Amino acid sequence: MMQILQDPVPAKDDLLAACGKLRAEGLEFWRRIEAGPFWSRQNVVWSPADNVRHLILSTVPVARALRVPRLILRALFGVAQTSSRNWNSLCSTYLEGLARGGTAGSYTPKQAAPPTSPQEGQKQLVGQLAFTLLRLEEGIKPWNEKDLERYRLPHPLLGRLTVREMLMFTLFHVEHHRQNVARRVTAPHDP
Repeated sequence: MMQILQDPVPAKDDLLAACGKLRAEGLEFWRRIEAGPFWSRQNVVWSPADNVRHLILSTVPVARALRVPRLILRALFGVAQTSSRNWNSLCSTYLEGLARGGTAGSYTPKQAAPPTSPQEGQKQLVGQLAFTLLRLEEGIKPWNEKDLERYRLPHPLLGRLTVREMLMFTLFHVEHHRQNVARRVTAPHDP
């Protein structure tokens, strides 16, 4: 299982660093895929563009939730009665849910034809993902360690997670999709 974070239950600073690193590395990865393969589906498998749209669709709500007043989060989702799970436990539970038939549900990207200018469309879409991850990173900054453990957010497959768990999941999710695409599409290397 990929290990993005060194600590099994990462501190806020570790989450911030991992988010920044994934944003930078991901931006480079998605940009380096040639435009044709970027927009092409292989049978029923999502294209790289579909993966990017999915990551935007699924990350925007988390970035927004980090800005919701904590009193509202408490009223909507209650407070955690237990500590955050560790990285491996959280990721394994998610992968098991997928293996049991879990799907992206409402976070499934709509299939769309490639834009008139595939290169420009790719640049814009990758830019949207980078902006979304930057908003996530900025949203983490005002949180303290205690509140990352106390407040919860809903996940469609995993149920209610602490904010720390949701951030760990989001980082795992971004890297999970990048690695899935990397196995299917060869990104060209710089000369």
